[in-house]
Formats: sequence, structure tokens, C-alpha cells
Amino acid sequence: MTTLQEPPAATRAGVRPRVVGRTGLYALLLANAVVVAVFFVQAGFASNTLIVLGRLTGLYGSLLMAFQLLLVARLPWFDRRIGMDRLTSWHRWTGFSVLWLLLAHAVFIVFGYAQSSSLDPVNQLVDLAETVEGVLRAITALAIIIVVGVVSARSARRRLAYETWHFIHLYTYVAVVLAFTHQVAAGTTFTSSTAAKTYWYAVWGLALASVFVGRLVLPLWRNLRHQLRVTAVVPESDHVVSVYITGRDLDRLPARAGQFFLWRFLTKDRWWQANPFSLSAAPDGRTLRLTAKRAGDGSAALRHLKVGTRVFAEGPYGAFTTLHRTRPDAVLIAGGVGVTPIRALLEELRGHAVVIYRVATDQDAVLYDELRDLAHARGAELHLVTGPPVPDRLAPQELARLVPDIAGRDVYLCGPPPMMNAVLGSLRELDVPKAQIHFERFSLAG
Repeated sequence: MTTLQEPPAATRAGVRPRVVGRTGLYALLLANAVVVAVFFVQAGFASNTLIVLGRLTGLYGSLLMAFQLLLVARLPWFDRRIGMDRLTSWHRWTGFSVLWLLLAHAVFIVFGYAQSSSLDPVNQLVDLAETVEGVLRAITALAIIIVVGVVSARSARRRLAYETWHFIHLYTYVAVVLAFTHQVAAGTTFTSSTAAKTYWYAVWGLALASVFVGRLVLPLWRNLRHQLRVTAVVPESDHVVSVYITGRDLDRLPARAGQFFLWRFLTKDRWWQANPFSLSAAPDGRTLRLTAKRAGDGSAALRHLKVGTRVFAEGPYGAFTTLHRTRPDAVLIAGGVGVTPIRALLEELRGHAVVIYRVATDQDAVLYDELRDLAHARGAELHLVTGPPVPDRLAPQELARLVPDIAGRDVYLCGPPPMMNAVLGSLRELDVPKAQIHFERFSLAG
């Protein structure tokens, strides 16, 4: 039996989990930035301003690199409060900051030392690589980071298969090791202070341990414990299929309605491919269900899974849950197959709910019968909105007509990006407070 959830006490008191998670990350970064500055000052300043700037940009570039690792470690505490989509976005922009800081570090250091010698910048770089321990490793690390930065640009990212991009992105870990060993070997801040070096080892040890635990140990442990297998494959339409999965002790799996997993179905031709699919039913401690629309080879292959197929699932992930409720009543807005987490959330929500399901035609309304029966059982209103994108059937005036008190409700939104962008614009025009709008843009990071 699904347990109906009330807003958490912290949310009712006005302290939102997402704010807590975000504030925690900012405070962690700021505290470490202050500590780095203290150790930098204690090490003393070089007489050359460019060298001073080079050392400082190198330190903060490396600190941000460690922070990047924390952002993609997929630690449950942060993921449930912030969401993988936001953590991934911060990781991406932090990555570009790392790139520019390390480029500035290289330029300042080379030109700074060139000022103090008779060498031109190119020969100065060669001399540093030949005579200073760790510089050659640093040059290699910077080259890797530049390549990763180039392929992570939106124009390049769209041209690469996810697997190709991910494989290139993994070389970042090589750059991390090379950059770290360069710093502790040649960085004045660390060669002059045992305390600073110990602190730096602790920072990087924590960052790498977070990645190791969050992305390797925890998924392995959960899959060994739960032993997931496919129990049924049910076509919902010509293009949509539901997969039912069971396992051991699923009541101990900390999954919630609205979350998703990265699913690997261990067949000989698909075991290496992970796909993010939301739960389409609230977890009941016995069965997990995902529902997917055919959009590529991975989702198309689900229809042909055999009962008994072993499953390796990473997760649960996502902050699209009732943990973030701020109001007693809610509006659930789904577009297309984005109805899957919305349908699961409806099972778990307490209070009055209005469900708006946007599709092109009645035939596209996947899981509509389930949604209708569930809405009736929960005392919720259900509106099926059909038709082409133009005119916009979820424009501000239409949303206000369907839900006159929408500004006083939490709004949960899931659907294709164009539809989500249009609805977010409508919600802004209707003055729905940002804290009451809950959505996730599903994407993966390295």
C-alpha cells in the first residue's frame, strides 16, 4: 500500500530542501575558498605579479575541479534536494570556469617566468617542462581539459553520440590525477607548508571518495542486495511499453514517486547501455515499473525484453518528489510520455490535485485510463488537453481557466522541452512563485 505523504516539517516551516542543499554546497565551496586564500598568503608572494596571479588562478582552478567531482558524485543527500539536472548544469558551467582559470594559470606562469629570464614564452614553457617536476604532467592535464571542454560545447555535444562523449569525458579523471600530482610537487603553497599539503590531500580525497562511493560502491551494493529482474513487459500502445521489475527487499530501496533510475538490462546486446526512465507508478515495496516511449534503439529494445532478464539499476535519482512540497494542494501538468512521473506522484500526493495532461491526440494519451481511475480514487480533477501546439492550449489564460487558484498551489511539470518552456513562461505570467514550481530536465553527466 502506498503511503500518502505530507509536506516535510522543514518545508511547512518555510525551509525548502532545495535551498538547504544549495546553501550547503555554496557554504562548502566558500569555506574552502577562504582556507585556500589563507594558505596562499601564508606561503608568501613572489616578486613578479604575473607569477602571483598564476599561482592563485591555479589554486582556485584546482579547487573548482574538486568541486566539480562532488557535483557529479550522485550523492543521495544532494541529489534528492537539488536534482541531477541542476547538479549537471552546475557541473557544466563550473567546468568552463575550470578551463579558463587553468588557461589563465598557464599563461600567467609562463609569461611571469619569461619576464624574469631571457627566454621567450615558448622556450620558457619548454624549460619549465624540462626542469620543474610535475610541469609536463600539468601540460598534459591542461590539454585533456581543453579537449573535454571543446566536446562539451553545445554545438559539438549535439554531433556526438552520448557513449562517445561519455568516453572522452572519462579522461577528465586522468587530468585530475595529473593536475593534483603537479600541484603537490611544484605548488609553492604546498611545498612550504605541511598543513596546506595535508589539507589539499583531504580536499581531493573527499572529492574522489565521493565519486567512488556515489557512482560505484552504492550502485553495486544496491544491485547485489536487491537482485532486480524483469517480471512483465506490457505494451501500452504501438510506441509505448511498460516494464515491471521485482527483486529482494524492495521495501528497503529509498525510491519515491517522481524519481528515475539509469536502467541497464543485462542482455548480450544491451548490457553496456544505460537509459534514464522515470518510475511510472509509486514504489510499493514489491514492484518497480517504468514506462517508455520508443525514441531510440535503447527504448525500442524494451518491447523485446524477456521475463527473467537481470537488471542493473543506478539510482533512484531526482528531486522531482513530494519532498519539495510547499502548499497543501497541487497542479500536475504532463506532456506526452512525461505523464509517467506525474502518474506516480498522483499516487503519493495528499491534498486536492488538478491534473492537466497535454497530448496531440486522444490516442497519444498513454496511461490515461490509469490516470482517470487514480484521479477518481483520489478526488482529483483531470483535464485532457488535445490538439496541435498552435494555438497554445496551456497559455496563461487557459491555465487560469482550468485552475483559477493556481498561484496558491504547488505545480509539478514534466514533458518535452518546448512544452515545458511554454508552461514555465505561462506560470511566470500568472505570478506563480518560483518556489512552488517543480520540474526536472533529464540529462546525464560524465
